[in-house]
Amino acid sequence: MEQFENFLINQLPKIESFHPYFEKAVSHMLLAGGKRFRPHLLLSVVEGLEPLLIKSSLSVALAIEILHTYSLIHDDLPAMDNSPLRRGTPTIHTVWNEATAVLVGDGLNTLSFETIAKAPLRDDIKIKLIKILAESGGINGMVLGQAIDLEFENKNISLEQLKFLHINKTGKLIAGSLKMGAVISGRFDLEESLWNLGISLGLLFQIQDDILDSTSNEREAGKPVNWDSKKNSFVTVLGLERAIIEANLLADKIENELNKFEINLKNSLEKLLFKYLRRHN
Repeated sequence: MEQFENFLINQLPKIESFHPYFEKAVSHMLLAGGKRFRPHLLLSVVEGLEPLLIKSSLSVALAIEILHTYSLIHDDLPAMDNSPLRRGTPTIHTVWNEATAVLVGDGLNTLSFETIAKAPLRDDIKIKLIKILAESGGINGMVLGQAIDLEFENKNISLEQLKFLHINKTGKLIAGSLKMGAVISGRFDLEESLWNLGISLGLLFQIQDDILDSTSNEREAGKPVNWDSKKNSFVTVLGLERAIIEANLLADKIENELNKFEINLKNSLEKLLFKYLRRHN
């Protein structure tokens, strides 16, 4: 959504300091683009349920993007994946240094919650949104998944363990984005079903990324391919053909789940998801 991109640019953090480049470093990866998939999920839910709340939701969508961006910055650090490229852009630790990347990630992490706290929504809604984002992105969510991913490099794990890893590392923040859209819209009855949809989406996206990592080039991916050969992936565990079958089964499941939603929500989500569900084929 162009509206979100413009909002992001206008809300870039202003830092009053004599530091020669810290403000630029904070905005570096936020401005690098990307799919903005997680904030668009939240906005698609609100658009389908309570479109008059879209403007009030932009700060929350931005908070999700900020938290996700922090995770990418830390994920690319030498102590983790040591990647030189993200979103087709040189990573922060390669442009400046590792300490700057750590501090920028730390700053974006806390900025995400500050951004929700300042959103034009009721306080009780903001508290619930902060709780969902913290749980999805924290030690029982994204951070846990990353810890497992790093610990089990060069070690074999089962398919169920691999799914657990990526439900946490990828799925829960996607699921949380959908659930937060329901909270903003006052549709608490949809929280569970949207969360479950997000878990399925997270697994599908990871399988697709693993397939694309083994079949595409760096320019198409926007980051190095075959960079994580020492890590477990759905392709290394299942093989390429079975990974594609698994992705197709998940895409079918997601389409069935979408058909259960009321028509406006279904249409809004389908408009966003159409180009993603079969991108592995």
